Amino acid sequence: MGEFELLAKLRERLPAPGPRIRVGSGDDAAVTVPGGATATSVDAVVDGVHFHRDQATLVQIGHKALATALSDLAAMGAEAGEAYVVLGVPPDLGEQDCLELVDGIIALAVETGTTLAGGDVTRAPALSLAVTVVGHAATPELLVGRDGARPGDALVLTGELGAAVAGLLLLESPRLAAAVPAATAERLRRRQLEPVPRLAAGRALASAGARAMIDLSDGLGGDAAHLAVQSGACLRIDATALPIAEGVAEVAAAVGRDPLELAASGGEDYELLAALPPEQLGIAAAAIGEGGETTLTPVGEVIAGKGVEIRLPGGALLRTSGFDQFGP
Repeated sequence: MGEFELLAKLRERLPAPGPRIRVGSGDDAAVTVPGGATATSVDAVVDGVHFHRDQATLVQIGHKALATALSDLAAMGAEAGEAYVVLGVPPDLGEQDCLELVDGIIALAVETGTTLAGGDVTRAPALSLAVTVVGHAATPELLVGRDGARPGDALVLTGELGAAVAGLLLLESPRLAAAVPAATAERLRRRQLEPVPRLAAGRALASAGARAMIDLSDGLGGDAAHLAVQSGACLRIDATALPIAEGVAEVAAAVGRDPLELAASGGEDYELLAALPPEQLGIAAAAIGEGGETTLTPVGEVIAGKGVEIRLPGGALLRTSGFDQFGP
């Protein structure tokens, strides 16, 4: 398998480019005509760090690589636009394997309206994918950062927490699957292997007036802290209000963990945490409900101060930690 032959076969599989593309994959650079504000994010996944090839199919690995990058656009309230993928190919990955991997990327790209506008392939000691995504909005003011939360804002959360970390535990220790029904175990594993970027929910929250937003890639505790620091405020979260996915409590009990602590510390749920004026709660919930993609749950408020308080009944604080790429 030669580099250029592989690139040619990959390009043959790509769907038609989106309307912003003037020159797509195959030239020295892509040429786009955005016509508004753009949001650009770069993400990477590496075998042995973000996934294990013996636990996921190549289609799932490709899906996850694009999904995790698109989640950053969702957190900005951006519309998905273009993606650029650099594939690091280890010696034991064959041509058909590469095509299967890219099929996973293409399927999600088609589903989310993302154009695969370019990329590269290179030899690598381990399978890796570096993905750059570009999102769009009519004006910069329509994009939501992490720095706008203000005291008095309501905190809301899309979807449910804990499914991805519970799924990871099931993948790492298959015996734990006995703690939950088979269908629940499969659903938890899929949440780890096939995350869903909340693009429609992000746009709905942005349209409803969200002042700050972040996707939960590293866990509620860690990512809420990022939002608090950038906004110069304190996030007070009601632990009992957190929507915990079905099966998380049972998996947590099987490994001797508190389910709330596990759900709040575990990463890779890729749900959205947003701060918005309380009078906009109904509008935001209705907009997300109309999309049918996910749910919206009020989980707390922004107050004056610093840091994050995840409060248990009685006022005690739930101690959590987020994922750190360079942590122990």
